[in-house]
Amino acid sequence: MVRGWPSFWDARNSDAVELVADTSHGMVRTEVRCAMCGSHLGHVFEGEGYPTPTDQRYCINSISLRLTPAEGE
Repeated sequence: MVRGWPSFWDARNSDAVELVADTSHGMVRTEVRCAMCGSHLGHVFEGEGYPTPTDQRYCINSISLRLTPAEGE
């Protein structure tokens, strides 16, 4: 069983999402929204020290994901 919050270091198709400043709940973060309908997908965080190429962590709500096997799997 896999547990935890799905996170990624980059948006696969940056035209599919829009990034919006979110200062709610006393925090400074960036909300990730669907570029087509504006629905909330999650948040992206920067500067947390993870060894990713972008120094970003996209935490995306799992209900908004459609996971498909890679070709050849």
